[in-house]
Amino acid sequence: MATVELIMPKMGESIMEATILTWLKKPGDKIDQDESVLEVATDKVDTEVPSTHAGVLKEILAKEGEVVKVGKPIAIIATDAAGTETPAAPSSSQKETPKPVKETVSVASNGSNGSHAPADFKSASRFYSPLVKNIAKEENIPVAELETISGSGLEGRVTKKDILGYVQNRKLGKSIQAVPAYSSAPSAPLVPASINAGDEIIQMDRMRKMIAERMVDSKRTSPHVTSFVEADVTNIVFWRNKWKNEFQKREGDALTFTPIFIEAVVLAIKDYPMINIQVDGDRIIKKKDINIGMAVALPSGNLIVPVIRNADQYNITGLAKVVNDLAKRARENKLKPDELAGGTFTVSNVGSFGNVMGTPIIMQPQVGILALGAVQKKPAVIETPYGDAIAIRHKMFLSHSYDHRVVDGSLGGMLVRRVADYLEKFDVTRSV
Repeated sequence: MATVELIMPKMGESIMEATILTWLKKPGDKIDQDESVLEVATDKVDTEVPSTHAGVLKEILAKEGEVVKVGKPIAIIATDAAGTETPAAPSSSQKETPKPVKETVSVASNGSNGSHAPADFKSASRFYSPLVKNIAKEENIPVAELETISGSGLEGRVTKKDILGYVQNRKLGKSIQAVPAYSSAPSAPLVPASINAGDEIIQMDRMRKMIAERMVDSKRTSPHVTSFVEADVTNIVFWRNKWKNEFQKREGDALTFTPIFIEAVVLAIKDYPMINIQVDGDRIIKKKDINIGMAVALPSGNLIVPVIRNADQYNITGLAKVVNDLAKRARENKLKPDELAGGTFTVSNVGSFGNVMGTPIIMQPQVGILALGAVQKKPAVIETPYGDAIAIRHKMFLSHSYDHRVVDGSLGGMLVRRVADYLEKFDVTRSV
């Protein structure tokens, strides 16, 4: 019988592991080559994994919720006719054969007669492997207590060694006051929420938990300072109104303000390259490429930030196409993991929600993020050859949040001022 292993594929340069969300096939199911077999989640994006061969799914080696390293086998596929005769359910002899990818641990229970208190891991703020969950159930460790165990694994995950050490100390009567490894400081005491009759309780999904953790981590890591500038974008509004219909007919894409604003940001970064940096301990890494992250609101209410790589190499037409493409695929959950990595500076268009300004949170390990406010008509004083006059102008606020560890107020303020300068000096004679 010819069999092949389906391995966890490499889904991006920075992706080293993935969590299995859902198996779309079960043992015994026929599979076509390139047909989706399971859904996985990385720290960047959710995606489907296709089969590398046609055949029958013979065995699943990794359970839902399990974290698997890239390159490790996750299933076995029978690729010849004999494989189709394999029953969906394994025989009793097969059940008795230990599978090399599984690990079981027998731990004496503190409960009576081996009875275990049920645990609901849906309320957990961290990911726990099936092995850790089993040990917690065996030892009657509730989720609230499990959350206090300091994890030594990747991103503060609790490992087998961590929980067994905790269990041993627990049996000896030792009190352990632990702080999760991903926290750089003791967490503040939690104030219980007030729940009244008629209130609706909504469980955070995986992405919302990830966003929450990263936003808190960013605020802990970077002392945020925000500088504001108001820009006159009247010329841009008139120029776009002139060209948007022709652009739509010629390119089949909308010409929005976003690519115009991103172009100005890129030009300003070229003038002030020390904003295009990252912090690594006590080292400053000056990035060669200008990769602009673009915050996109999803239909679910969550936020995702695809990256325009080498944004300085696009003209307005190219930027418009890549902006529209990334935004569309982001909302359809069709982004590739690499399209969410490698950003060096981020732009967030809060004006699309009618907001005039904001104080955005930095995407680590970047050091700056620019919020673009709504374009509004305002009376303004303008200079003419015959003296000052009041006219109706299109204005918008730019809000630049930056990491005050490495970006002082002068650089942070000059960067956002330079972006405004490029917007105000926009060449209305240019074509698109």
